[in-house]
Amino acid sequence: MTQTTGAEAGAASPGPLSGVRVVDMADGLGESAGRYLADLGADVILVEPPDGAAARRAAPLHEDGTSLYFATRNAGKRGIVLDLELPADREQLVTLLDTADIWLESDRPGRPVRRGIDPAAVAARNPGLVIVSLTDFGRTGPYRNWTSTERVQLAMAGVLSRSGLPGLPPLTPPGLLATEAAAYQAAWVALLAHHQRLETGLGDHIDFSVYEAVAQTFDPGFGIGGSAVGGQRASDLPRGRPDAGALYPIFPCKDGYVRICVLSPRQWRAMRAWLGEPEEFADPRYEKLQERRRVSARIHQLIGTLFRDVAKAVLVEEGQRRGVPVAALLTLGEVLENDHFLARGALAEVEVAPGVTGRAPTGFLELDGRRAGPRHRAPRLGEHTDAVLAEVAGGTAERRPDPAAPVRPRTRRPLEGLRVLDLGVIVAGAELGRLLADQGADVIKVENRAFPDGGRQSMTGELITASFAWGHRNKRSLGLNLRDPRGVDLFKRLAAVSDVILSNFKPGTLESLGLGPAVLHEVNPGLVMAESSALGSTGPWSKRMGYGPLVRASAGLTGLWRYPEREDSFSDAITIFPDHVVGRVGATAILARLIERRRTGRGGAVGVSQAEIGLTKMAELFLKESLAPGSVTVRGNTGATDAPQGLFPCAGDDEWCAVEVRDDGDWQRLCAAIGRPDLAADARLATAAGRLAHRTEVEAAAASWLAAHPPREAMELLQAAGVPAGAMQRVADYPEDPQLAARGFFARMRQPELPDPLPTEARPALARHLPDPLLGPAPRQAAHTREVCRKVLGLTDAEIDGLLAQGVLEEEETTNGKGHL
Repeated sequence: MTQTTGAEAGAASPGPLSGVRVVDMADGLGESAGRYLADLGADVILVEPPDGAAARRAAPLHEDGTSLYFATRNAGKRGIVLDLELPADREQLVTLLDTADIWLESDRPGRPVRRGIDPAAVAARNPGLVIVSLTDFGRTGPYRNWTSTERVQLAMAGVLSRSGLPGLPPLTPPGLLATEAAAYQAAWVALLAHHQRLETGLGDHIDFSVYEAVAQTFDPGFGIGGSAVGGQRASDLPRGRPDAGALYPIFPCKDGYVRICVLSPRQWRAMRAWLGEPEEFADPRYEKLQERRRVSARIHQLIGTLFRDVAKAVLVEEGQRRGVPVAALLTLGEVLENDHFLARGALAEVEVAPGVTGRAPTGFLELDGRRAGPRHRAPRLGEHTDAVLAEVAGGTAERRPDPAAPVRPRTRRPLEGLRVLDLGVIVAGAELGRLLADQGADVIKVENRAFPDGGRQSMTGELITASFAWGHRNKRSLGLNLRDPRGVDLFKRLAAVSDVILSNFKPGTLESLGLGPAVLHEVNPGLVMAESSALGSTGPWSKRMGYGPLVRASAGLTGLWRYPEREDSFSDAITIFPDHVVGRVGATAILARLIERRRTGRGGAVGVSQAEIGLTKMAELFLKESLAPGSVTVRGNTGATDAPQGLFPCAGDDEWCAVEVRDDGDWQRLCAAIGRPDLAADARLATAAGRLAHRTEVEAAAASWLAAHPPREAMELLQAAGVPAGAMQRVADYPEDPQLAARGFFARMRQPELPDPLPTEARPALARHLPDPLLGPAPRQAAHTREVCRKVLGLTDAEIDGLLAQGVLEEEETTNGKGHL
């Protein structure tokens, strides 16, 4: 995918993972994991069979048969062909793996041994190798031999039960958002284990379940939620689709739709002024979010009238001027022509196939202000076979020498000894710091009551909500006023003895405080500074206020997330995306820079654009729309490549099962499972094209059978026959899921402010050597101010008391009251 405009500057840099070799055999489950590691500078070698990886045939296809999915997910990699049915080629693979740091593979459990490529034997030859075995459900547990698809994963991981509108069927989100999120989790875990190997000398074998990763990364039911929900738990939502439109409402306007996010008192006062200061809402009690919720219908009526005849671009600019967060719902075509994304190089002309170019996303990461994207197009089949094998045979990539001995105990946590200053807020900021704290880093949340973290808001009456506990477990809290020069000086002193600084403010905020990268790298050249923002640090929109719902609107996602038959049925309001993915990609980039620091002694800056993560996760759709304008349409629950593909009602109240026929074999197995040999023998239905032409008949047969079975029973019968199927689970249900229970997916954490232990994710993946994360509580605000100032800064009690009295420091308030909005 050679870029002809945009990210050339990033392509010239070797990247922080220069020298790291990844052998990529994650066909169909994690191509984006390898792609992201390649963007970070790793030498990623894609190994394919003689007829090519299955991903080369994945939809959508260009008219010449080129897979746009393959083109976007494999850019930046080198490609070789090996026939693993041949002993000589198996030996070539083993020899290549001798030179590797990370091996991504997606064979089903047991299959590697049958091929003669046993991961245990490979690891014995190369003890430093990190092996990541990606499977749909993991290599152990009752579902280990099951198969899945995007829709099946969404159903089982508790996402579909919350997606859609009240009274309507669950709604499948567009694209491949869930399995793409899982791929970024795989990249994070792979690099985490590699970082551990650099400390201990030992590689690892990661048993990576896409199912578990989707449950953790795409709208997790047991993760931190947006500030608009005020700490309410997803497990407490009503049984049907939630009535969430009031959270981040969408209004029709002269030429489309806009979405607003009015959360804070300041934002409400600005919105009220825009409405002309209506007397009925002059009471200060409406500055509280829960009070506005009670009268949201009337408020939205007034806003709807105000917006109805105004163009969306005008509304967005006026909102920005007034301090009201507003974003237009853009189509994919509008995004492709957007000045902001083009100015940043986030979209560029790329080579898809010889003589074919189209516009596509170039990535979401900046390193020291330079875009880190693919350095070249996806490889042609076997394009680099001769060169790679010559390197191995010629000794330019000899087996890496084993360390003489581990330098630290293998049970150490990977980030033990690192200190992180966490300025992150709401979901994306919280999640990034939490991921690092889980792995042993000392994460100090720096906060101030004058500018409270929206994640601390509570409509539940709890001082610390379950949502906040999930997002900030294992951290300490320091109360520090960065608006005071003395507070800035204290922060610099902390930075001098820290390793990483995290923030997700509006671009330029840290610079305005005198704490930009240039200043802090003077204080500590080894610092890694990671910043995420809604729309990126540069470009015409960089200073716009951004929240996840506005990011989804600006990136074209909201416009596709609706029912095809209803134009105004946008259904992503309850969703927390891409915030949790932002945490994974940010953590992976930080690890890459820390690995680079081992070589160079210097840190650097990491920048992540949340909107560009959205673009990248739908890269194949943008490329398709670029090559064939108007071709990407709203699909809802109906698949496009075969039939039946969709979500079907089952026996019971609002019970559903996702079923996905992928090919002729699945069709025959489905017909056998539902007792329809007549359909299996029908020549009209023998091919995908025939089944699509007779979709109504095919879907009716599946629907009739499914309606007579409870969803779990239907899922088990179809999976036993080899057909991808998944019962729609609700968040409250899936802690009891047999597969998750068998693999110990959930742990219990104790938060002192809450009466009962919280179910929480136990680990990012099962691993042979990585220890499970810590399960410490989230901190009360400023609970550790004295501790940090004494032990890290060396201040005396008298000095701390003086700074507290002057408002430079804050410490925990002692009160018997409860926290409220």
